Amino acid sequence: MWKKIGLIILTVVVVFFIATITVTILQKTKQPEVKKVAVAIDEDKALNHLSQSITFQTISYDDRTKIDFKPYDEFLSFLEKTYPHVYDELDVKHINDYSVVFKWKGQSSDAPIGLMAHYDVVPVAKGTEKNWEQPPFSGIIDDKYVWGRGTLDDKVGVIGILEAVNHLLAEGHKPAQDLYLLFGHDEEIGGDEGAAKIVAYLEKEGIHLRYVLDEGGVIVEDMIPGVSESIGVVGIAEKGSANATLTVEGSGGHSSQPKDVTTLGRLAHAISALEETQFPSDIQGPTEEMFTYVTPEMSFGYRYVFANQWLFKPIIKSILLDKPATAAVTRTTIAPTVLTAGDKTNILPEKATATINMRVIPGDTLDSLKKEIEKIIDDNQVQVHVEGEVASSVSKTDNAAFKEIQQAILATHDNTVTAPYIMIGGSDAKHYQDVADDTYRFLPIAMEKDGLERMHGTNERIEKKAFIDAISFYVTLIKNNMN
Repeated sequence: MWKKIGLIILTVVVVFFIATITVTILQKTKQPEVKKVAVAIDEDKALNHLSQSITFQTISYDDRTKIDFKPYDEFLSFLEKTYPHVYDELDVKHINDYSVVFKWKGQSSDAPIGLMAHYDVVPVAKGTEKNWEQPPFSGIIDDKYVWGRGTLDDKVGVIGILEAVNHLLAEGHKPAQDLYLLFGHDEEIGGDEGAAKIVAYLEKEGIHLRYVLDEGGVIVEDMIPGVSESIGVVGIAEKGSANATLTVEGSGGHSSQPKDVTTLGRLAHAISALEETQFPSDIQGPTEEMFTYVTPEMSFGYRYVFANQWLFKPIIKSILLDKPATAAVTRTTIAPTVLTAGDKTNILPEKATATINMRVIPGDTLDSLKKEIEKIIDDNQVQVHVEGEVASSVSKTDNAAFKEIQQAILATHDNTVTAPYIMIGGSDAKHYQDVADDTYRFLPIAMEKDGLERMHGTNERIEKKAFIDAISFYVTLIKNNMN
């Protein structure tokens, strides 16, 4: 009998390993075949144009009354002087004074596309100017980099697209479909006066786009364990941004006679409970799609694990949750950002409030988040109010649009694989959901390992080669569009 039991167990184990290994071996690549292309760019001229663009301090402030629009006017004049061929050959319309729409008439108007970027930048944090290796609005070019605010976010996109279009015009190229260049001026503060107004214009004109491509994902190294190549991640959705306001009210009094639980203490306990518990995590939607694209490119051991998620999902989730960047793609995040309570050291506050910023994963709603917060806190003395935006819709990956973007990445960036993902920040693309079949988010630059920290931080810069490769990407994408 024991021999029979042992034989059954052995058979089950053998079948199990055969089945799981077969699944691993049968993983098929989702990377399209492409031919590498070489685009002859006048590199010095292009780099100088990017450098000059950085010198215009087109800074967005949350308080719009603080914005100085003179540099915006100067920047737009700079574009017109620098790219006269583009302004002569394309239809140009200014939207709300400072955003710009270019229309390049193609051979057909059936399925136009839009290439997006923005030229406003975030301020340099006060007191950090001395920490910059090069002045933040200098645009200095050295042996390896172009320096300054906007080199990564997002004058690189504006200048990269215009350089590509200028290059193609000089070649006598005419796009297969109408091409729109859509440049916003207030993305850093939500895009309500830029991208949103452009969308209103497109709706009024009856213009519907096959897809738009905005900034977002980049080409990064060491993002996914088991993948030795760089990964070009294309955002097919972006997380929403919402705020939960926690409020506790109670009696005040002198600090010499505090109650065992004060308003501030109760609020602190609620915040602690949220951070300790967190929202539920899962591998689904864009994150699940990302793994279907990268799993076939993994080394065998990792491929075995990720190809058999039904068995190893808890392990995979544990790996992802170990780092903030990867944890953020599996769940709605919790970030306490503002705390307001007393204003005198010896008086107990009668009211204490905290703001919790949440980046919302697809599928979560404001109502579901409110209920989950109340469940985690489990204290009816803490009032919860939630407002904000949920995640964007999720764009398709099984279509020609996504494949065209993949092909342009692979054609212009060596040793790279492509994958969809969910963008954890925000972009102007969210405004375009009603005027485009799909919205994608990808900035075609190979990012330094600390590049994301530099993007809104100190010492923002871009490698010269990365910028030239970005121009090549846009040239390739436009040439391949519906041809």
